[in-house]
Amino acid sequence: MGRLMNVRWIAAALAVLVLAGVCVELGRWQLHRLDDRKARNDVTRANLAAPPAPIDQIVGAQGLVGDQHAWRTAVVTGRYDASKQIVMRYRNVDDRPGFEIVTPLVLSNGKAVLVDRGFLARQGAELAPGHIPAVPTGEVSITGRLRRSERGGSTNGGTPDDGTARLINGLDFAKVLGLNLYDGYLTVDKQDPANDPDFGAFPGPEIDDGPHFFYALQWFFFALLALGGLVYFSRQDTRGDTSSSDDGPAPVTAEEDKPEEARAGAPD
Repeated sequence: MGRLMNVRWIAAALAVLVLAGVCVELGRWQLHRLDDRKARNDVTRANLAAPPAPIDQIVGAQGLVGDQHAWRTAVVTGRYDASKQIVMRYRNVDDRPGFEIVTPLVLSNGKAVLVDRGFLARQGAELAPGHIPAVPTGEVSITGRLRRSERGGSTNGGTPDDGTARLINGLDFAKVLGLNLYDGYLTVDKQDPANDPDFGAFPGPEIDDGPHFFYALQWFFFALLALGGLVYFSRQDTRGDTSSSDDGPAPVTAEEDKPEEARAGAPD
């Protein structure tokens, strides 16, 4: 029985050590995420401070808006293609649900960029915006912030279906719209002619360290808690074994070791 208990204790101790190791690795992972976020924040700050520039000067000939370009101010001039406008569903700005209206802007070089013209708050339980501001005709000049194509979420969320989509993705939109699109999109800061006042503006980026440091502390605390529990219960088991040995049968005296007949015949 004692041997079985020892095997069980060793197995439990190994399980606790593995658990503590996993917690430490999760804490380190959160610290790595913190480092990545700080590096991304540095890029965002630099891009916000950079002067406006033509889009090709920023992203190059490949037309790919990457993380290194996020929130950079780009300048484009072209004509909106209102026939290929897309309504973005299930959007949220400042905790308000609503829609965003994305319209391709065709440039003079034949390429097109997706322009997020603005946010329309949802009215009641409507499934589509009741009114979409008209697309400006003629040549339009836009100064806005570059954003990389959105990925993830629901299946085919970036592929327009019946004029709607959930994610703004340049490559997925290009397949449906038949345009040579930049892989990314632009949000409007300034537009000439002016953007419709019905559109709501977009907030800027969140530049902070996030919760990663505190999450790391929590995982490290869980690791210490597991190791502390192992030490505590180990000491309890040791004390229990000592108590069991002290409570063993008392030694037999010489008088008690005599036969019963001899004890009975002994003089009073």
